[in-house]
This record gives sequence, C-alpha cells and structure tokens, in this order.
Amino acid sequence: MNEAFEVVRSLDLRQGDLELRLADYSVHAFHQVPTYFFRMMSVDRDEELGTINLRIGSTPHIERYAGHIGYGVHAAYRGHHFAARSLVLLRPLARSFGIDPLWITCDPENAASRRTLEIAGAEFVEIVDVPEDCGIRKYGGKLRKCRYRL
Repeated sequence: MNEAFEVVRSLDLRQGDLELRLADYSVHAFHQVPTYFFRMMSVDRDEELGTINLRIGSTPHIERYAGHIGYGVHAAYRGHHFAARSLVLLRPLARSFGIDPLWITCDPENAASRRTLEIAGAEFVEIVDVPEDCGIRKYGGKLRKCRYRL
C-alpha cells in the first residue's frame, strides 16, 4: 500500500475546490484487477463528495463492459461536474500505467453519466450487449452498456 501512495503522491490530484484522496489500493473484489480507490473531497469543507476508482488492468471484460473507471457522486453534490473533473485528474495516473485510452462504460439510460463523460472529453464509441455469463449481468446489472473512450 505504501508504494501505491507514493505513486499517487507524485501527482497533483487537485483542481480548485476538488481533491482526490487515495482511500485504498487493492484487487477489485468484483473485477479482479488492481484498483486505486479514491474519495472525491471538498478542499474547503473537507467533506466527501463521492468516490471514484481506477482499475489498473486492460482485460477484455474491463475494456468492453466494466470500464477502467467507476464513479459515483453523493446526491447532495450532483450537478457540479465533480465526476467529470475527477476523470480528468486520473488520466495522468492511468497513463503512467500505460492505460491509454481509458475505457469507461455506463448504462444507456443514465443520462447524467453520459453527460459526465462528454464533459470530461470522452468520445462515445458504441452500445454493446452484456453477455449472459458476464458477472455484471449476473448481479443485477443492465443488459447493455455504452462504451466511451477517453
């Protein structure tokens, strides 16, 4: 874990009133790839705004269905582009691991996530069907995913 913190410490993960703070580095329980877990924090109020994680691995499952990044903004803080700004802040860390492009997915009907990805500069590529044997689908996930490239 110390090594993970050192990698992150070398980057500026702050933009205005937003800062990403590393909360954990471990193998993602579901996607089974090393993952950096961050808290989106308000610098001024020292409050958590949401969470975001960067999955370090480029498996077909990650690139096609799960994405390299997962995020969520707490309801009270939505509408301020914290997720889009966080995506931009994580790009240098992803590139340092050779992840370029970043693949990010969302549900087709999730207009807020789609807008977040567009604000961050991601390009819509396609909508794919999630296979029946995919874990995302097994645990209640949607049948289709939008794929974006950043």
